[in-house]
Amino acid sequence: MLLAVFLGGTGAHRFYLHGKHDFLAWNYLLALLLFIFALIVTRGPHSWTISVLALFPISIYLGWIEALVIGLTPDEKWDARFNTQSGQTSNSRWPIAVLLVLTFAIGITAFLVSIARAIDLFLTGGAFG
Repeated sequence: MLLAVFLGGTGAHRFYLHGKHDFLAWNYLLALLLFIFALIVTRGPHSWTISVLALFPISIYLGWIEALVIGLTPDEKWDARFNTQSGQTSNSRWPIAVLLVLTFAIGITAFLVSIARAIDLFLTGGAFG
């Protein structure tokens, strides 16, 4: 879950769980590179599309959503899917709950800020910041 929270935008959690042949992991990485490219391009004159790409880091948002899904998965289901051959069992405790709440709070705040900035750019052309 920590990989999904902190490095979810790179797809590190997917590479860890599914290996280097995971199609979605590479999409996370590609979306992050597209976001970084859009941030660089926004320094000069650019289109509305580039602004939207720079405002919404899709891979980071999806990484946070996947962190919530991982954190809310029951230990028995997680062990049946990912720990069958290792013989280990998961034992989630209160730190997972705290991390889930913080991930949700930070994620929803970042998403709402992105939406507010996009509306500002659309309605005022960015005149207010």
